[in-house]
Amino acid sequence: MNLAHHLLRAARADPSAPALLKGLTPVADYGRLAATVASLAVSLQKRLGLGKGDRVALLMKNEPDYVACLYACWHAGLVAVPINAKLHPREVAFILDNSGAAVVFVTEDMSSVASEALALGAGKPCIVEIGSAEHRSFERADGIAITDVAITDPAWIFYTSGTTGRPKGAVLSHRNLLVMALNYLAEINPIVPGEALLHAAPMSHGSGLYMVPHVLGMGAQIIPESCRFEPDEILDLTARRDGISFFAAPTMVRRLTVAAEAAGVSAPGLKTIIYGGGPMYVADCKAALSVFGSKLAQIYGQGETPMTITYLPKSMHVHTGHPRYEERLASVGISQGVVQVRTVDEAGRDVAPGEIGEIIVRGDTVMSGYWQNPEATANTLRDGWLYTGDMGAFDADGFLTLKDRSKDVIISGGTNIYPREVEEVLLRHEAVAEVSVIGRPHPEWGEEVVAVVVPVTGKRVTCNELDKICKAWIARFKRPKHYYLTSELPKNSYGKIVKTELRTLLGESSARLEPMD
Repeated sequence: MNLAHHLLRAARADPSAPALLKGLTPVADYGRLAATVASLAVSLQKRLGLGKGDRVALLMKNEPDYVACLYACWHAGLVAVPINAKLHPREVAFILDNSGAAVVFVTEDMSSVASEALALGAGKPCIVEIGSAEHRSFERADGIAITDVAITDPAWIFYTSGTTGRPKGAVLSHRNLLVMALNYLAEINPIVPGEALLHAAPMSHGSGLYMVPHVLGMGAQIIPESCRFEPDEILDLTARRDGISFFAAPTMVRRLTVAAEAAGVSAPGLKTIIYGGGPMYVADCKAALSVFGSKLAQIYGQGETPMTITYLPKSMHVHTGHPRYEERLASVGISQGVVQVRTVDEAGRDVAPGEIGEIIVRGDTVMSGYWQNPEATANTLRDGWLYTGDMGAFDADGFLTLKDRSKDVIISGGTNIYPREVEEVLLRHEAVAEVSVIGRPHPEWGEEVVAVVVPVTGKRVTCNELDKICKAWIARFKRPKHYYLTSELPKNSYGKIVKTELRTLLGESSARLEPMD
């Protein structure tokens, strides 16, 4: 079962139905989109010589062509490798090299990043720039039939940030994404033909994954004119068109709520905001409900089980009469219907309700493993269960509350940032003896990145110097927003840095932590 069949089905059933829009301007109906996808697919196979299972990278910011490129990969029996457009060229180079991508589609503004990545040793993929003469000629080729694939064949390699500084590619099959899509339509956000998914968040991540259920449901895809999240633009779109849903990080929901309150509007065309990717404060959730009404649905998932672990449906967001209403708003809801979710101790035994354990998941959405990384796969997939690394507790009613993240991931603006990756870059400075990177609560972004540095005795280090190293090695959004100096980091009896104590020190006016110049 190839996911591209969903697109073909929609094109046959109603070829004139809207498929792609830029803002409110139609770009393609389903008939045209399916034809474009078939043409791109034959070009990938015949002109570029790709065979079933080969990888194609998408280094693109949000735009309508993203949908055609993604479905063309599947139509041709290829594996898509969407790449976060915010990444540093070194990070892009690793993903291109690790995945063995033979082709990389790029938007014009990402062409230089791709070229720099190739110069850094990312193999020799063919770069196809969207809108170029070559790309448009690909779209004019005579199409081909959809390539047969097994439902367990890879469809999408989802690269996560790596706790060791190396991202890992979660291999998602056609089955994984189909089950995710069916559950979305059954539990999260049932849609009817003509309703639309607005891509305000990156299409390389959650927003792009939700293309699948919206094509399956014969809905439209809207790319904002700005191609990014702009609260006023979204409010304008939802004032002029009905049936709009979108995926957002909690920080985006907060910004949209503030903008709506300031403008005195309620976004009448908004159907559903599916939020996830980080904690939503209860106060922010209540504020959004007061402005938009019963339009919030929460999901908790990972790239390894895409968008599919638990959910808090719209109905539970407004069940104010429940005695534990606020506790439920602070949770990530109940298990989604297609997975089994447990919390376990270090021995893999279930913990009692109210006790904290590691969250593990089993079901048809769980990845087959990490691309070319058997060690990481063995550590994460055990006895058929995905060990998420996240810590949480179920209550007696089956509602899961996240308590901590054993991998110490920082979630800023809905994007995962792994401290060790940043720490290893900062340790490149000759004057840095030790460093610990942690997340600190931030009213707009959820968390901000903070680095606490122990300098080498007798040496001095400045913020500018550390920023310069970060600029050379990692993406802008991963760089620390603040630096602090200390003579020693808090450690336990085993010599491990105690980050919980470090977070406490940051919240105090402690002489042990000195803001860096």
